[in-house]
Amino acid sequence: MMRVFFLSLSLLTAGPAAVADPGCVPGQDEKKCMIQAIWEAAAGFPADKRDRLKPIFLNTVALSGDAALLADWEGRLGGEAAPEPEYPDYVRERAEAELREADWNHFLQQAQAGLPPFNIGRPELMAAGARLAPDVATRQRVIEAMFALAGPPQPGARPLENFERGDFGHVLSELAMENCNLAAFDRAVQLTVEPDGLRYAFWRARITGGAAALAARVRTESDRQDTRHVREALEGYGAILQRGYCPA
Repeated sequence: MMRVFFLSLSLLTAGPAAVADPGCVPGQDEKKCMIQAIWEAAAGFPADKRDRLKPIFLNTVALSGDAALLADWEGRLGGEAAPEPEYPDYVRERAEAELREADWNHFLQQAQAGLPPFNIGRPELMAAGARLAPDVATRQRVIEAMFALAGPPQPGARPLENFERGDFGHVLSELAMENCNLAAFDRAVQLTVEPDGLRYAFWRARITGGAAALAARVRTESDRQDTRHVREALEGYGAILQRGYCPA
């Protein structure tokens, strides 16, 4: 009898943690729900960590273009969105300079050989080149060269064994997300250090249109000591707020 009593008491006092965290419903209210879920994931952080997250959080909310939603959160957090100034894109400038001096054949030859300027930041520089491509065929040619340089996925490899592969995977995943190419995304994300990472889950959801279900994961996987989970959620969902979902 006493055992039943304590069991009943534990269920009554467990509170919200005893109830499965709900996801969000797709549609107009998804933004409000997802933003709420992301901030709830930060609720367990010490005050100083939450304070450091506030500007990033509000800047992400601002990407929604929803003035009322932003004003609500600015009031709740006692701050204002203040996007960082637009700094020069040095990687893009390097790619542009390389292409001014030679054609795409030379660009790819230099990249494949790892010759300057591709001896530093090759994945990012090639990704900038892909974005500068004048047509789909040229962009795809650059992307396939990037996949070839990355090599096949190595699931058992340690992150530092081939850090460039992980960098290629990251930028290729981002390119695929931007271009709404699910097949390329699924291929690229396997090259990353964390294929199952939350950022990539949101990026994939931009293509498939199913981010609402990730709210439960945002709430339940948060680490009270490490803000990376929340930062990845903000970066991942921020892409959806900024770009919208891909056409069905």
